[in-house]
Amino acid sequence: MKFLSHTISRILIHLLFWLLFVFISLYVFSDYYWAENPFLQFLFILIAIVYLNNRFLLPFFMRKKLYIPYVLIIGLIAFYATQLYCNYFTQCGCTVMTCMSNYLWQTLVPLIFFSFNWMLFRYLEKHEEVELAKKENTEMELKLLKSQIDPHVLFNNLNTIYSFSLEKPDKVPELVLMLSDNLKHMLYESNTQTVALEKEIDFIDNYIAFQKLRTEGVKEVVYNKQIGPNAFKIAPLILISCIENAFKHSSANSTIKIDLFLEGNILNCTCENSCDPNPEETDRNKIGLENLKKRLSLLYKDKHRFEISKSEDLFRTSLSIDLV
Repeated sequence: MKFLSHTISRILIHLLFWLLFVFISLYVFSDYYWAENPFLQFLFILIAIVYLNNRFLLPFFMRKKLYIPYVLIIGLIAFYATQLYCNYFTQCGCTVMTCMSNYLWQTLVPLIFFSFNWMLFRYLEKHEEVELAKKENTEMELKLLKSQIDPHVLFNNLNTIYSFSLEKPDKVPELVLMLSDNLKHMLYESNTQTVALEKEIDFIDNYIAFQKLRTEGVKEVVYNKQIGPNAFKIAPLILISCIENAFKHSSANSTIKIDLFLEGNILNCTCENSCDPNPEETDRNKIGLENLKKRLSLLYKDKHRFEISKSEDLFRTSLSIDLV
C-alpha cells in the first residue's frame, strides 16, 4: 500500500510541476505567443535531461558519494542546455551572459526540483525499510522469547502430574483438565500480539489453582484478585513468569502471596515468596525474569514498571503495566 501511495504521489507531483512550469514559461516569462514559442520545442529535450538525470546520473553519483563531481556535471549540463536553447531554438543572438541570466532558470529549476524530489522519496523509502526491518526483528525476538516460556511452563506441569500419578492418582484427572486448558491458551489463544485481559486472567487463575493442588499441605497460597469487567487487552503470557517464579523458587513450608488488581488502566501484579539464601540458586532463577524484562521493553516500552527486591529470606516482584 505504501509503495502504491508513493507511486501515485510521484505521478501527481511530476504532472503538477510540468503543468505549472510550462504555464509560467509561456505566460509569465515569455514574449512569444503559444504557437510560435520555441520553448515548446525545447521542452522535450529538457524532459529527457531531467529523467536521464533521475534515472542514471543522480543514483550513480549518490551511491558513490561523489557530490562535488555531480554538482559540476549538472552545472555543465545546464550551461550547454541553455546555450542550445538560446542559439538554436530562440536564435536570440544574445551574449553568453545575457543568455544565462534570461534562460538558465528554465534548465536549472526542473533539474534541482526533481533531484530534490528523488532524494526525498529515496529517504522515505529507506526510512520505511529500516522501520520494517526493526518491526520484523522485534516480532522474531518476541516469538523467540515466547517459545522460551511455553515449554518451560509445560515441563513443570508435566512433572507435577507425574508426581501426582504416583502419590495421589485420584487428583490426576483434575490436573490433566487444568493442563489442557493451559495448553489451549498457550497454543491457540496466545498466538496474537494481544489477547483479552479476561482470557489471560482466566489462564492465571487456572495456573494458580493447578499449583495449589500441587503444593497442597506443603505451601500456603494467598491469591488476591480485583479485576472488574473491562475491555482491555494484554500481551499473552506476560504475567506468568513472576507467578511461576514465586511457586518454583519458594522454600518449603512457606507462604506465597500473589496480588493482582486493576486500577483504572493500570494492571498491577505483585508476587512474594520465601526463599533460601543460596546465591547459585538465585543466579539460576534469573533467566525467566530476564526474559520477562526483554518482553516488557519490546512490548511496553515507557508503559511499565518492573521491580525486583530481595531480602535475606524474601523475594518480591512488582509489575505495573499501562494497558492503554
